[in-house]
Amino acid sequence: MQLYSELIAGTDKSCRRLLVMLHGLGDSMEGYRWMPEALDLPWLNYLLVNAPDSYYDGYSWYDFAGDIVPGVHRSRKLLFDLLEQQEARGFASTDIILGGFSQGCLMSLEVGLRYPRRLAGILGISGYVCDPEKLLAEMSPCAREQRVLMTHGTLDPVIPFAKVKEQMKALRAAGINIEWHEFRKAHTIAGEEELKIIQDFIMGCYDQRAK
Repeated sequence: MQLYSELIAGTDKSCRRLLVMLHGLGDSMEGYRWMPEALDLPWLNYLLVNAPDSYYDGYSWYDFAGDIVPGVHRSRKLLFDLLEQQEARGFASTDIILGGFSQGCLMSLEVGLRYPRRLAGILGISGYVCDPEKLLAEMSPCAREQRVLMTHGTLDPVIPFAKVKEQMKALRAAGINIEWHEFRKAHTIAGEEELKIIQDFIMGCYDQRAK
């Protein structure tokens, strides 16, 4: 089984920097076609990905209503394979940012902190961690070198803010490099203010590596 994905090339055709973006529950890659124009980073390529399970008019990374663990593990393996495929296509791991919203955020952390090679960054929006203790026990040797941006809303009715903030404290205490931003928002992206934080993080991931 392979994940369905679509590459949207940046306007700078010579650039090999890549943002892999994972959608949330019930959404699809169609929900993120606005992102290249909104972020306005001509040197950045985008890989939009559909989750493996059908869910109403969209897709799901795991069964949120039951035991999420089997689906998380299955999707984690598929995303490992996807990242390796991108490396084979000429995108170095250190040029790849793995990002996602909600379920996609969970999968970005689940995969990125276990991936055996350093990524340019991990971007998580309005998500949480499946099992923080297990993740820390199984994180890769380079996990503490990964740059992570996490954003969340204090008004989120789907994924409680307080729980996520405690999870991030635990990961930080274990040495994970997390940049944390909270917004007065529900389960969404908080417009230009949050997009600017995301844009700055993406630019910082590559600028830092270039130094």
